[in-house]
Amino acid sequence: MSVLYIDADACPVKEEAERVASRHKIKMYVVSNGGLRPSRNPLVENIIVADGADVADMWIAERCGAGDVVVTGDIPLAAKCIEAGAQVLRHNGERFTPANIGQQLAMRDLMADLRAANPLGAGGSGKGFTKADRSHFLDALEREIRAAKAAS
Repeated sequence: MSVLYIDADACPVKEEAERVASRHKIKMYVVSNGGLRPSRNPLVENIIVADGADVADMWIAERCGAGDVVVTGDIPLAAKCIEAGAQVLRHNGERFTPANIGQQLAMRDLMADLRAANPLGAGGSGKGFTKADRSHFLDALEREIRAAKAAS
């Protein structure tokens, strides 16, 4: 049975994910450090983890596996979930895969080094989350859940 895991801190697509999970009648875990309004949906379980760096990530990584779908923007978490056999999506619907995760990790590390080397702290915060991103996410999540259900 497929499970949907949401790395919920700063996740802009929790409601969309819940709608898709409900339509497919699959369990969804919304994992965060707290501060989120719990869903009344019986398929959705809110998991509040202790404060601390990467505690929510560790909770997801320890439980996900083949046939599961994980939604996260955290590249190291995505790598762990892929290693466990899960399918992983960004909030905009882009897939993390075994073929691209190494490059994603390297780029993340490079950007962290560049930010650390910039003494003035200049730099943009990236592009905003758009309606098109939301739509791409919904399409991608639908495809991933159908594929996971078909495989199980």
